[in-house]
Amino acid sequence: MNGPIPRKILIIGGGFAGLACARRLANDSRFEITLVDRTNHHLFQPLLYQVATASLAAPDIARSIRQILSKARNVTVLMDEITGLDPAGKTATGATGTIYPFDTMILAAGARTGYFGHDEWAEHTFSLKSLAEAQTLRRTVLANLEQAELITDPVERKRLMTVAIVGGGPTGVELAGAFADLIHRSMKADFRRIDTSKLRVILIEGSDRILEVYDENQSAYAKQRLTEQGVEVWTGKRVDNITPGKLHFTSGEELESAAIIWAAGVAANPLTKALGVPTDRGGRVTPEPDLTVPGHPDIFVAGDLVGMKDADGKMVPGVAPAASQMGKYIAGLLRDEARYAGNPGARPVRAGFRYFDKGLMAIIGKNHAVVKAGHLKMQGVMAWLAWLFIHILFLVGFRNKLSVLLGWAFAYIRDNPSARVIVNTPPARKAS
Repeated sequence: MNGPIPRKILIIGGGFAGLACARRLANDSRFEITLVDRTNHHLFQPLLYQVATASLAAPDIARSIRQILSKARNVTVLMDEITGLDPAGKTATGATGTIYPFDTMILAAGARTGYFGHDEWAEHTFSLKSLAEAQTLRRTVLANLEQAELITDPVERKRLMTVAIVGGGPTGVELAGAFADLIHRSMKADFRRIDTSKLRVILIEGSDRILEVYDENQSAYAKQRLTEQGVEVWTGKRVDNITPGKLHFTSGEELESAAIIWAAGVAANPLTKALGVPTDRGGRVTPEPDLTVPGHPDIFVAGDLVGMKDADGKMVPGVAPAASQMGKYIAGLLRDEARYAGNPGARPVRAGFRYFDKGLMAIIGKNHAVVKAGHLKMQGVMAWLAWLFIHILFLVGFRNKLSVLLGWAFAYIRDNPSARVIVNTPPARKAS
């Protein structure tokens, strides 16, 4: 006698939310799962900036989704980019033309860089949302230094030796600190014609202070520490326009740089527009308390696509722990409700999603970080050690190769980044 027909689950996105959901439903015969992602790997995004700054190589923070789920017999992993959704017809369409039918869909396609309505700025800046972008940024900064070593024109050399980072949030702060460590300390003896201490790393924030989500004293500590590292921290500077190799500010000032990095905003994947529900300025959806799309009880949203307060009234941040918790929560709902498939009247009322806040962390170069977790607030070496320990724990579960992790930690502590090889040198971005 044949058993019940498995429920078709379509998971769009192999990030923290999608992967957590798939792993919780793995080998449960009540579900037939298809996970679709436009890449073939899961990315440990909190450490992406270290790939961009040559502290880590790309394989250190990425792993094949297919490999992670290889033992999940009820999960099919496909590399495709979903370009269309039909919520009413319960289908999704991929860039390959493939139609993906579903009974339940989890939309966890992640975020992209947001330019506050000025998408044309993307052509003149570098962003940091993928391995490809991180590698391009690393190649560009290193190649700029190589060009600066070759030329004698002081104006062009100054432009090549200026890294401008727009956005004083955790990503911008971590990038600024890592670039300062890399260039001013780790590579200071590597060049003969240029003085790497003269490379300008400029962190630009439109508000009055960096790391606004942290306490004021932590923001002040971060600014002081970055300044000691040689980073120029500009606050109260709002970008008005970006042209090739040049930032234009509302004050009328201009800054020339051969590497302009945009870390000032994020926007949800445009697939949210196809759901037929209102979205906020960043394209995020405000779902029902159980993370379903209003009017579609079998369509869930998770991760960076969500803008909501949880069942306790706490705003859910767009961070990896929140995304993982959403994925696990959705999987738990589906498993609980599968028990009542033959008796839907006995199905319990769905409890709303509750976010367990594990705190915020930002590293400010070697040996310095800030941590904010409830009433616990740390900064300095102890915060840096906490950051290092927690990320190693995440990676151990992620890669399950302790020897690789210890090798990474040793290289990082020893202050000798090895991922400095330039492959496929990008064309230089010339100033206008």
